[in-house]
Amino acid sequence: MLWTNYQRVQSMRVLRFPMVSELTGLPRSTLYLYMKNDQFPKPVKLGVRSVGWIKEEVDEWLRLRKSLRIN
Repeated sequence: MLWTNYQRVQSMRVLRFPMVSELTGLPRSTLYLYMKNDQFPKPVKLGVRSVGWIKEEVDEWLRLRKSLRIN
């Protein structure tokens, strides 16, 4: 059990804003509006003035958006 948690943390990647914006194609204002409305994953605090997003959560958000698109 402990090893599984360690592996999970080791595989977790944190993305900074420029990469999140690049992956989603969304500007800062839209991402923060989505977060305010619980439509996008919240960032994790990395330091006093630093946040990042868990890549797995951003990827899941993108997968959900893909599944909701109209063909």
